[in-house]
Amino acid sequence: DNMFGDIITDLAAMIQGGMGLAAGGNINPNGVSMFEPIGGSAPKYTGKNVINPLAAICSLAMLLRQIGEIDAANMVENSVKTVVKTKIKSLAAGKMGYSTTEVGDLVVRNL
Repeated sequence: DNMFGDIITDLAAMIQGGMGLAAGGNINPNGVSMFEPIGGSAPKYTGKNVINPLAAICSLAMLLRQIGEIDAANMVENSVKTVVKTKIKSLAAGKMGYSTTEVGDLVVRNL
């Protein structure tokens, strides 16, 4: 059971700007690790192209850092920061000013 881990990650997500940016990693220093957005599945948004993809993208940055690709991780994180500061109206689903796909494209363009 990971109840306390879930509580801590949810609280930390709010401190850093909300669930839309919250990335997490289950790190196994001796084996396989797993990286994921913290926010959950949100099935009511399935197929609507309105979910904020930045937590998933930040999870990629965590993975890259874990495997030693520090420069690549920094590039991803810096691109996310640029997009959040200059493009995104809100981190909330459906209120970003862009679709899920468009936000991902913005991050790629800013790499």
